[in-house]
Amino acid sequence: MSVAPKEYNAKNITALEGLEPVRKRPGMYIGGVGSAGLHHLIWEIVDNSVDEAMNGHASEITVTLHKDGETVSVSDNGRGIPVDKHPKTKKSALEMVLTVLHAGGKFEGDNYKTSGGLHGVGASVVNALSKELVAIVKRDGVQYRMAFSRGQATSKLQKLRGTIRGTGTSITFTPDPTIFPRTTFNGDTIKQRLETASFLHRGVKVTYIDEVAKTRDTFLHENGIVDYLGKVIKEREARTIHEAPFTYRVDDEDRVEVTLQWTESTDEHVRSYVNGIPTGSGGTHENGFRGGVVKAVRNHVDTHSLTPRGVKITHEDIREGLIAIVSIFVAEPQFQGQTKDRLNNPEAHGLVESGVRSAMEQWLNNNPSVADAVIARIVAAARARAASRAASEAVSRKGGSKRTLLPGKLSDCVSGGKGKSELFIVEGDSAGGSAKQGRDRNCQAILPLRGKVLNTESATLKKILDNKEIQDMIASLGCGIGPSLNLANLRYDRIILLADADSDGHHITTLLLTFFYRHMPALIADGRLFIAVPPLYRIDIGKETFWAADEEDRERILAEHNGRANPEITRFKGLGEMMPKVLWNTTLDPTKRTLLKVEIDDHLETDRTISDLMGRDASARFRFIMERAEDASEIDV
Repeated sequence: MSVAPKEYNAKNITALEGLEPVRKRPGMYIGGVGSAGLHHLIWEIVDNSVDEAMNGHASEITVTLHKDGETVSVSDNGRGIPVDKHPKTKKSALEMVLTVLHAGGKFEGDNYKTSGGLHGVGASVVNALSKELVAIVKRDGVQYRMAFSRGQATSKLQKLRGTIRGTGTSITFTPDPTIFPRTTFNGDTIKQRLETASFLHRGVKVTYIDEVAKTRDTFLHENGIVDYLGKVIKEREARTIHEAPFTYRVDDEDRVEVTLQWTESTDEHVRSYVNGIPTGSGGTHENGFRGGVVKAVRNHVDTHSLTPRGVKITHEDIREGLIAIVSIFVAEPQFQGQTKDRLNNPEAHGLVESGVRSAMEQWLNNNPSVADAVIARIVAAARARAASRAASEAVSRKGGSKRTLLPGKLSDCVSGGKGKSELFIVEGDSAGGSAKQGRDRNCQAILPLRGKVLNTESATLKKILDNKEIQDMIASLGCGIGPSLNLANLRYDRIILLADADSDGHHITTLLLTFFYRHMPALIADGRLFIAVPPLYRIDIGKETFWAADEEDRERILAEHNGRANPEITRFKGLGEMMPKVLWNTTLDPTKRTLLKVEIDDHLETDRTISDLMGRDASARFRFIMERAEDASEIDV
């Protein structure tokens, strides 16, 4: 049956007005409506207060998470948003800032020397995505109030009674539940972000009041990012190889602050910021920092002939173990997207690189004992990298031809990496056997893992490469590992982690995630890594069968069918006891299964969590358990 084409002309073109575009496509402005997007609302308002502080107009910022856990207030003692009427629109400046996209005081250089929000959309976006927002402004001894809902004014600008001292702005908002699936804020996430802001803007007092947890924290760091570096090193339990950090600071029109220390860690950890905004994806300023460090060290090594015979030093060797904070302030930042995750200013590269290179060369020359320790650390890294490369090559040579490189226990699929092929990495031989029998052989490959997976967070690279299970995973994927990873050689479209639905299975999944995050992060960034959700319970009610992934899911199903026939509940001991057909119907069948895509919303938080939960220091895990002991109503053992 053919369908006549619909007309397509001018009346089909929709022009969204006011803040409608924000409500229609919130992801364009805040990155998504998940947890990261929800908290981005707070960052937008906080950034406005920080802008006042950066330009010398405010000294205190207070953020309050109210008792409902869904309402946040951000106040500062800055100049206060103007309330006089705009000559063109005849609306108050306050209403324009909160209801008109690209309306703000940051387009003209006289108002703000540097700023995190130059697009003029932050406050209006928050207003558009809030079911209620109230702005209170203190200016000229008078207090003003105006209320909004979903981007529209619900009250006129009101002049409140009484004489007020001081100036400032307070924004109180509650996210719109029709936009966000979950509107409850995470107090710890807010606290960490605010503490970071206090490090980046030394001398600014930042107070966080959490009415849910009934806590109050005040952050004030006169030493700025130097204090921040010490905190990061302590959190990561890293042992430094030199006592005093390298610090470079310029307070000209384009302000640059850098501090770093080399440690005994085997990875590099850089946290970068532009105008106080974290740039998790880096950018030109971070690339300039890395280039400056590498060039300074190379010049020092070459000048003093410090390279041992037979050792080749790479830029990875120089940066291994480096922990650094990079913070720059520029008048016209060019961010990649409204979420400001990456800086694109080309001039920032040269600005940071030249300054860091010159200052570090002088620092190394003036501190010979520090320089000796740093160079010894770099040479050791170069030798270790050469040893691990040799070990990796040895793993590859064991198989001979490309075909025989594949591990024998891999049950490959027919499609061989074309189309929608999938590799299931399965816990245990028995589960692997059920998966092999129940799978779609045309597009689903099965790789069973024997025994406990190696914790790669606390293992050396050589030990990792010597591990048989990890060798099998690397060989099966075919794309390499670490810096040499090439996605073009990946043999499967998706990699799916399949473990038991109990606590042991979750632990194994966490161990595998740690490996992929540390040594194959490109698979996560490219959206290739998934977690399968097998059932933990089978629930038979009358003639119907239901599958529950966990206890909460089980209780939900029982509540929905309360009053019917007595349910029969079976708890699976593991995937291995499932019949192949059951495993297919519940976990493998693409039309029925549930897959969790592995994504990283906050690289810094992810790194800290993995370091705490999987690192060598058990005290971090002890603190984690003790802080959450009251939340554990049932322990799966």
